[in-house]
Amino acid sequence: MRGVQPTKIYHFDILALNRGDGGIVWQRTAHEAFPHEGTHNEGSWASNSLVTDGESVYAYFGSRGLYSYDMQGNSKWEKDFGNMTIKLGFGEGSSPVLYGETIIVNWDHEGQSFIIALDKKTGQERWKVNRDEPTSWSTPIVVEHNGRPQVITSATNATRSYNLATGELIWECGGMTMNTIPSPVSAEGMVYVTSGFRGNALQAIHLASAFGDISGNEKAVVWEYDRDTPYTPSPLLYGDKLYFLKRNDSILSCFNVSTGQAYYGPQRMEGIEGNVFASPVGAANRVYLSGGNGTTLVIKHGPQFEVIAQNVLDSSFTASPAIVDKEIYLRGDKYLYCIAAN
Repeated sequence: MRGVQPTKIYHFDILALNRGDGGIVWQRTAHEAFPHEGTHNEGSWASNSLVTDGESVYAYFGSRGLYSYDMQGNSKWEKDFGNMTIKLGFGEGSSPVLYGETIIVNWDHEGQSFIIALDKKTGQERWKVNRDEPTSWSTPIVVEHNGRPQVITSATNATRSYNLATGELIWECGGMTMNTIPSPVSAEGMVYVTSGFRGNALQAIHLASAFGDISGNEKAVVWEYDRDTPYTPSPLLYGDKLYFLKRNDSILSCFNVSTGQAYYGPQRMEGIEGNVFASPVGAANRVYLSGGNGTTLVIKHGPQFEVIAQNVLDSSFTASPAIVDKEIYLRGDKYLYCIAAN
């Protein structure tokens, strides 16, 4: 076993903060537990992100369950999925995805893996499908194609697409590496998946041609790339450009999404040191990249690498930045920051 081992009972809390001043509006303890196994030394036992539709908050703590609260902090329902057995005790990390009236949870571990769909209002199971997968940490996405939503999961054995309404498998494709962590990204009828542990893989999948097993199908897998792909951070799909980091390093590439040709990269980003776990995010023709040493680089969205700004804060960042309206939220190991123009 590796990573950090539990030594005490932990409180698994949800906090609602005032966006104006950071004050705590309400705080609830969803669960208390002595974790049954360890977690990664760069993570925590609450590494999963929560989701909201503006009416309810869905907080997911993996082996500690999924919890629904209204916006005033009143508990609505909770769901226990059991205990995960994570490879080498590296900790849990996949987050739920919310689409319409459905919440999807992907449960890939060293036991019987599965994917499950729940009714967001009641927590009742809509469908559940077993998966032939070892531990993965990738968060699914939902993509609508020809009026039909698909749940797309990326994992070691295969990238798979499921019918959101029924759980029926639509297509699958091999080609990712071990320990798949980055989430898929999608736009304009294409899905892009990456992984980067003990190998490198990037695939561009055309949804209109994706049925059944599409491994090796050149009509469905439009292009591939086998270098400089991310281990932990997800790629950023921004317009006609795909940005991705090399391993967990501060080395960035930018590709044309249609052709798979590089605009630039691998390009080292001076100022960011140590591991990079946060995914790049984009807004207002800028790309933001946060590192473990507290530095965030702002680069120009475009075909040339151009640094606009470099900012340093007193925290180490492993969580991805979140952008809301004209504010950027950065969750560090010490502080939660809200960055905005005066």
